[in-house]
Amino acid sequence: MIKKYFITGTDTNIGKTFVSRILLQKANKSGYLTAGYKPVASGSYNKKYGFKNKDAIILQKNSSVLLSYQEVNPFCFYENAPPHILSSLYGKKIKKKYLSLGLRKISQKSNWILIEGAGGWYTPLSYFNTFSEWVQKEKLIVILIVGIKIGCINHAILTEKAILLDKIICAGWIANILVPTEKYKIEYINTLKKYIKSPLLGIVPHIPNNHNINIDNINIILP
Repeated sequence: MIKKYFITGTDTNIGKTFVSRILLQKANKSGYLTAGYKPVASGSYNKKYGFKNKDAIILQKNSSVLLSYQEVNPFCFYENAPPHILSSLYGKKIKKKYLSLGLRKISQKSNWILIEGAGGWYTPLSYFNTFSEWVQKEKLIVILIVGIKIGCINHAILTEKAILLDKIICAGWIANILVPTEKYKIEYINTLKKYIKSPLLGIVPHIPNNHNINIDNINIILP
């Protein structure tokens, strides 16, 4: 049986890719044939990789099966802006059937797939449909990443409520410590444990950019 998880977050820039990297590494260590899938990405130029999204590159590098960049990231936009706006401006429609086709191709190679969304739960793919509708169509199980910072409690509660109202299974949530100096980070997490129905899968400590990750030191329950 193929396990397929959709990673969403309470906001943009809250560490979805960073946590996805950890989850992929843990799944690799557990013996799964893993694949990361970033069907839609914007902000895709950087000096190191050229016209490729750096988050998609991270997913590709941490997958245990060999995937081309195109397989990992079929819809790639140059600018860093909401994908539905760029899609409309440049006449490149993000069609759900192509997202599904890409997922089916990856499913032929792997048995543990991590699909990373863009932004939050209701990020639009067009002016008429959102990413969440595609998740519903594919019956994916969601993992919610909560960036621990001021405002995260409201965002997390609203996001989980929206996921459950859409009749989607939420495997759980992961707390990602964004600001090491945040005075009340433990209180934030304890509050969310009271309000969020889905289980807490783990807490990711703050790790500065470019530091090596020792996944054995990060206690996350692999769903």
